[in-house]
Amino acid sequence: MDRPVLGRGVRLVYDRTRQTRVVLHPEGVLVPNGTAVAVLELCDGTVTVPQIAAALGDRYAGVRETEVGAVLERLSEKGVVRWT
Repeated sequence: MDRPVLGRGVRLVYDRTRQTRVVLHPEGVLVPNGTAVAVLELCDGTVTVPQIAAALGDRYAGVRETEVGAVLERLSEKGVVRWT
């Protein structure tokens, strides 16, 4: 139960009006920052938080596993992410 995946009915899409990626979920629309989008793109239910942090660390400097976990916990509380 440590592998995040998008929740049921949740989609990460590009919104042309806002010209950014948004999260569509049953409760509405979220406009995540770039960091959250990068994390969500890796939430496929097969990778762990440490693996997500490592993948992001290859692209960005200063990525911390604890911060990735915190982002995922906040998204989990909103029902955007669930754990498998």
